[in-house]
Amino acid sequence: MTAAPMQAEIERLFDHKPDAYTEEHFRLFYEFKDALNQGRIRAAQPDPSATSGWRVNGWVKKGILLGFRMGGVVDMSIDATRQPYLDKSTYPVKTFSAGSGVRIVPGGSSIRDGVYIGKGVTCMPPMYINVGAYVDDGTMIDSHALVGSCAQIGKNCHISAASQIGGVLEPVGALPVIVEDDVLVGGNCGVYEGAVVKKRAVLGTGTILNRSTPVYDLVRGAVYKATDASPLVIPEEAVIVAGARAITSGAGKDWGISVYTPVIVKYRDSKTDTKIQLEDLLR
Repeated sequence: MTAAPMQAEIERLFDHKPDAYTEEHFRLFYEFKDALNQGRIRAAQPDPSATSGWRVNGWVKKGILLGFRMGGVVDMSIDATRQPYLDKSTYPVKTFSAGSGVRIVPGGSSIRDGVYIGKGVTCMPPMYINVGAYVDDGTMIDSHALVGSCAQIGKNCHISAASQIGGVLEPVGALPVIVEDDVLVGGNCGVYEGAVVKKRAVLGTGTILNRSTPVYDLVRGAVYKATDASPLVIPEEAVIVAGARAITSGAGKDWGISVYTPVIVKYRDSKTDTKIQLEDLLR
């Protein structure tokens, strides 16, 4: 089934819940999930006409939510005493083989079914990738990192240790977090609430991006923030660090308090590339 008729069937089943799900319904869902696994459909995709360069595919999110509605909780434990695993029957862990071209280093990592993982992706333990996510070729997901539901990660990115890429399933029209190609997300960073990080940007250790906190660009003299109509968008090749902005009125001024804000301190150059380059041997 191609995407157009699949979309129509998924939306019909999502909007009109039957008294019971039939074999035909499950066949539709598993075909949908197979398309997610192969990257033929995705929760968001590039769209040059959009302000952020991306558009959300709400029907894909509906299909993912449909899987939660259709599945019952079952015991999928390998050893129920030492490591219980109880989850929806529709979302077991994703299966891989040596031919998948993916490195999953042992130590407690999990990747849920319904995720696209490209060739040459490296998963360092323990890390977690949730349903609907898209992780493109050559990316590294480091230890204790999280890639949330429907997040879109580009090629040759490095999601460093303990960083969180937020997920979103509802509302279905909300854009998930987008991290484009060749982005470095430093350790202990957090990217949430549909932020879009454009190509080759660098997030320094501890940087937090969300809809509530503006980003100050010291190079271009600009301030970037989310609006009701558009997400926070970080420019290509921006180098961002965690900063602070002084409160200029009221008790906050009197007490000398500052609030957190991300700051763009430069744009990538050859020196930056040398500092952040991943060793080829790790690949």
